[in-house]
Amino acid sequence: MKKINKIAFAFLVTILSTMTYGQDKQKYNIDNSNIALQGYSAVSYLDLGLAQKGSQQYKSEYDKVIYYFTSEEQKQAFEKNPEKYLPQYGGYCAFGTYAGAKFRVDPNKFLVKEGKYFLFLNNLELDAQQLWLAEKDHKRLVKKADENWNKLSTTYN
Repeated sequence: MKKINKIAFAFLVTILSTMTYGQDKQKYNIDNSNIALQGYSAVSYLDLGLAQKGSQQYKSEYDKVIYYFTSEEQKQAFEKNPEKYLPQYGGYCAFGTYAGAKFRVDPNKFLVKEGKYFLFLNNLELDAQQLWLAEKDHKRLVKKADENWNKLSTTYN
């Protein structure tokens, strides 16, 4: 890692470890209503490269989690192949997963790459998407995040 990225990573770990809402014990990043992606459409992220709020009118359930979509067509696309449209790392922050922790995300901060989409934490202290992009080695980040996710995803309620 470059020196600036080491500093950014250290800053990230410090910030993330002090966030009281940060660590999550659930497998999926869902709200109290079991709604994934804060109601945003998984199909819009992947197929359109857009963060679009879905509608309760077009909802589908997969693995006991509810997903909203913007149209009947999106709902049908999801139902034909739900695994394709699931967010990476259960919908938690990709950079947080890379760092070894699960953190909630800003649904408008995402990256679509190689047929998958990655969500990121964004608040006043930290823009995790920018840290991910600054690293420039997407494959290395994904490899480490995947390794960490294998551990993190088995520690849920």
